[in-house]
Amino acid sequence: MIKAINNITTGKSERLKKAVFCTMLANFINMVPFCLCIEVVNTLFQAFSDKNASLDINKLWIIISVLFVYLIVMLWGEKNAYNANFREAYNISAEGRRNLAEHLRKLPLGFLYKKDPGELSSMLITDFAMTEQGMSHHVPQLLGAMVMPIFAFVGLLFVDWRMAIAMFLALPFSFMILFLTSGAQKKLGQSQIFAKINASSRMEEYLQGIRVIKAYNMLGDKFTRLKKAFDDLKRANIKTEALIGPIVMLSVTTLRIGLTLMILCGTYLLTGGTLSLPVFVMFLIVGSRVFDPLTLALINLAEFRYYSIAGERILSLLDEKEMQGTKDASEQGDLCFKNVSFGYQDKCILKNISVTMKQGTLTALVGPSGSGKSTLMKLCARFYDPQEGDIFWDNQNLKDINPEQYMQRLSMVFQDVYLFQDTIKNNIRFGKKNATDDEIIEAAKKAQCHDFIMRLPNGYDTMVGEGGCTLSGGEKQRVSIARAILKDAPVILLDEATASLDPENEQKIQHAINSLIQGRTVIVIAHRLNTISQADNIIVLDKGNIVEQGTHSELLNNKGVYAHLWDIQDKANKWTISDVNK
Repeated sequence: MIKAINNITTGKSERLKKAVFCTMLANFINMVPFCLCIEVVNTLFQAFSDKNASLDINKLWIIISVLFVYLIVMLWGEKNAYNANFREAYNISAEGRRNLAEHLRKLPLGFLYKKDPGELSSMLITDFAMTEQGMSHHVPQLLGAMVMPIFAFVGLLFVDWRMAIAMFLALPFSFMILFLTSGAQKKLGQSQIFAKINASSRMEEYLQGIRVIKAYNMLGDKFTRLKKAFDDLKRANIKTEALIGPIVMLSVTTLRIGLTLMILCGTYLLTGGTLSLPVFVMFLIVGSRVFDPLTLALINLAEFRYYSIAGERILSLLDEKEMQGTKDASEQGDLCFKNVSFGYQDKCILKNISVTMKQGTLTALVGPSGSGKSTLMKLCARFYDPQEGDIFWDNQNLKDINPEQYMQRLSMVFQDVYLFQDTIKNNIRFGKKNATDDEIIEAAKKAQCHDFIMRLPNGYDTMVGEGGCTLSGGEKQRVSIARAILKDAPVILLDEATASLDPENEQKIQHAINSLIQGRTVIVIAHRLNTISQADNIIVLDKGNIVEQGTHSELLNNKGVYAHLWDIQDKANKWTISDVNK
C-alpha cells in the first residue's frame, strides 16, 4: 500500500498529508448526524418504553440545533477536504509533467530513440492524468475510509465487544481476497496500459504517414497495424473488466457479510436479554455508515492499483540517468576525437575514430550512405556520449562539461527542420530567448527570409503550423538558419541544407549559410562535394572508419574513396532522362 501511494504521488506522498487529514476530518464530521440519530432513538425509546417518563422535547430541540451547526461545520470540512484534495493533486501533476519534460530534455538521445514516441506521450499525458485522478479521488478517500473502521471498531468495543467483533469479522477476509489476487490484477493492469500505449503509438504513426496511406488506397502494413492495435486494446479492456470485476465484487460481498453477522448476533443477544434495543439500533446505524465509504474504496481499489502502475512507469523514467558534467565550457576551442567507437544497440557504427576539428576552420564529413557521418555529427553535438574513447572540447573531456553550457556553444542546422506551432518571430527567438525584435529582423535578413516573412498575412507574427507544415522546405530552412544566426554560437553543425532544394532556394540558402559560418568553427555533412571544395579539412568515412582526410585537391590526387565519389557525382550531374523508346 505504501509503495502504491508513493507511485501514484510520483514520490511526493508527504504532500498529501493535509488532503488525507481533511478527508478523514470530513468523514468524522459526517458521522455526527448518525450519532444524533442514535440519541434521538434513545430519547424516543426511553419516552415510550417507560409509562412514567415523558418525551424530552428540549433535548430534541437541542439535537435539531446541533444539526444546523453540523451543516455549517460540514460545509467547512467538505470545502477544506475538496480544496486540499484537488488543488494539491493538480499542483503535483503539473509540477510532475514539467519536471519529466525537463528530465527528458537532459537524457541522451540514444535512450529517447529507443522509446516509442507514443509511449513518451502517454507518460506525459495519460499516465499523469491517471495519477492525478488517483491523488484527487482515491488516495485520500481510501485512507480516510480505512481509518474510520479502525476508530469505529475501537469505540464499539467499549459499547459491546461481541457486536463489534461480529461487525468486523469479515473485514480481514475481504482484504485477503484482494491481497491474494493482487499479482493477477497488476498483470492485467500492465497489459491494459501497454495496449493503450501501443494503440497511441500506432495512431501517431498512422497520422504521420497518412499521405502514404492515402496514396496506396489505405492498404498495407500501416493500416493493418493500427487496426490490430485497437483490437488488442479492446480485448485488454474486456479481459481486465471481466476478471477484476468479479474479484472486487467478491471482496465487497465478503465485507458486507459483516453487517449480516452483526444483525444475526444482535438478534440472538437481543432475544437472550443480554443486549438492549437502543444499543442494537446504534450498531445498525453505525454499521451502515462505516461500511459505505469502505465499500466504495474497495470498488475503486482495482483502479488504485492501475494508477499505481502508471506512477511506477513515471518514476522509472525519472530514474534514468541524465547526461553528466559540471565543468564550465570554454568559449572557443578545438573539438578532438580520440579512439572513439560508438554504435546503436548491437550494431557498431563508428570504429576507433581519432580526428581533430580545429577552431575557426571548416571541416567536411563525406562518405557513402551508412558510413557514419550523421552519427559523428551527433557525437559532436553530444546527443550521445561515446561508448569507447573520449571527445575533448578545448582539452576538456566532454563528459566532464555541463551539457547545457556546451550546447550554448553550438548552433545546428539540419535537413530535417522542425518548427514549433508558434509565430515565426518566436521560432527564430528560440536561438536567443531575450532577443529584441530588431535583432530577430536582422537575423532574418541575413538568412534571406525577411522578404517572404513580410509577405505573410501577419508578417513575423504569422502562426506556423505544427512542424512548419505551412511553410515550404526552403522557407523552413531559412527560418532555422535565422535561428542559428541569432544564437551566435562559435561552432556551427551543418547537415547540408541545400541537398533537396530547387536552384532558387538553394542559392538563397547558400547566401544565408555564408552569413552564418563567417568567423566560426564549422562542421558540415556534405552531400554535394562541390559545395565543400574550399574546406580546410575533408574527412572521408567508409563503414565507420576514417579512410582518408585532407583538402579537396589532396584527396583527388590520392585517387581514393573521395576521388571515386567525386567521379560518381560528376557523372550524376550530367545525367538526363532519355527516351525509353529509343
